[in-house]
Amino acid sequence: MRFLGLILTVLLASFACTSCSTKPTSHAPAAELAPKLANGLANGLATESAANPAPIAKPQPQRLPQRQPNIVVVLADDLGYGELGCYGQRKIATPNIDLLAREGVRFTQFYSAAPVCAPSRCAFITGLHLGHAPIRDNGEVEPEGQTPMPQGFSTVAQDLKFAGYRTACIGKWGLGVVGSSGDPNTLGFDHFFGFNCQRQAHNYYPTHLWSDVGIVKLEGNDPKTRKEAVYAPDLMLKEAQAFIARNAGRPFFLSYTTTLPHMALQPPAEELRLYESRFREIPYTGGRGYLSHAKPRAGYAAMITRLDAEVGALRASLQQAGVADDTIIIVTSDNGPTHDVGGVDTSFFDSTAGLRGRKGSVWEGGIRVPCIAWNPKRIGAGLTIDSPAWTVDLRATFVALAGFGPIGSDGIDLSPAILRGETIGPRSFYWPFPGYGGQQAVREGDWKLVRCDLEKLAKTSQIQQLDGWQLYDLAKDPKETIDVAAGHPDVVARLSKYAYKQHAQNSEFPLPGMD
Repeated sequence: MRFLGLILTVLLASFACTSCSTKPTSHAPAAELAPKLANGLANGLATESAANPAPIAKPQPQRLPQRQPNIVVVLADDLGYGELGCYGQRKIATPNIDLLAREGVRFTQFYSAAPVCAPSRCAFITGLHLGHAPIRDNGEVEPEGQTPMPQGFSTVAQDLKFAGYRTACIGKWGLGVVGSSGDPNTLGFDHFFGFNCQRQAHNYYPTHLWSDVGIVKLEGNDPKTRKEAVYAPDLMLKEAQAFIARNAGRPFFLSYTTTLPHMALQPPAEELRLYESRFREIPYTGGRGYLSHAKPRAGYAAMITRLDAEVGALRASLQQAGVADDTIIIVTSDNGPTHDVGGVDTSFFDSTAGLRGRKGSVWEGGIRVPCIAWNPKRIGAGLTIDSPAWTVDLRATFVALAGFGPIGSDGIDLSPAILRGETIGPRSFYWPFPGYGGQQAVREGDWKLVRCDLEKLAKTSQIQQLDGWQLYDLAKDPKETIDVAAGHPDVVARLSKYAYKQHAQNSEFPLPGMD
């Protein structure tokens, strides 16, 4: 299932093919026609298979709402803070998500719980930050899959299932091989469809996907020879639309964990044409496991616009099913944009909106991400939340929206801020990350405490609580350029103490100097 060729032709005619100029470019033509692109994505029906979830700790009823809202989370893959129009992007058209922002709530200081895929997703579904979550880095399992979430941890899917919701995860998983303790069906999802393994998701034309515990073979695809017959995002979108249609008569929770815009650069040809004459290009020759691409800038822009069109298609499906007014949509990302591998040029697109760092780092550019909440009946239009929040909060928020709570997690319920504009109180945030040399960060108010290269530091001496920290005032220095630790030893001491207090030992993913 691809974008309809005729609609693409019309869009191309209206979307001016300018040169590589970095001057701001109007997206008005794309903004007008991209919803038609989204509507052109065909609707289809797919099968679901139920699974027996693991026993869970039941949340306690708090109230009985007139109608429990459906919840749809679009968790983009490596989408940067500055890669949407509503966050300042000028070269890539994202009219559908921008419309959600105009009609809903936009967070300006929203964070992922980790700077890479698997631990970020673990924190999202458990509501635990990485000092407490079991998965703290990407861990690989052969021949396919990642380190499974161990037994003993509950998830937001289990909470909502207990509350009467039908639950599905469609897209990328990365938290345990099929049949393991980290199988999505074991962790509360009635239905899973997509990539179980993150490595397999590096190709948009894989040999197979998973539907619960069964393999779905994609005939005609051969990544070794680049035979590309069946585009996986088409199937995953179709499955999500089918899930919405099937469950319109009851509350449902859809975690749509799309692989867009993660590498490899593989937009379908008709989608690439939208951008292929707009930028000066240097062909990407491949390497580090990623495929080559003749027009990498156009390819990357096309993938983000495709993501945007999928959001529009999901909204259209909700409207067609008659449940849009009863559905809350959240659009966010698992971490910041990729660190310029696979042909991506994040500097050209200003993918972090000037913030320091990329995916894999606890600098702002690696963990600050877009977040938009939308519901035409419950959420006021055009609201902005400037208080810090993060994906760890989503579990508590969704449970509260379902009429239950509170639950034991590291997050807070954001629904008073989203629905009623209430102020989010001051609190602290902690990011330990053993990958990319070992890193830690703490945020309290406008203070951001960071230390990197823990692995290197641990080889030379025993790391002490006050060793190696840098301190930044994000209100005055959002790009983290001026280390003021020497002038504020009391702040360094207080925030570093918080880091040690929040850090539980983890032998599977040890943080140098801490575990």
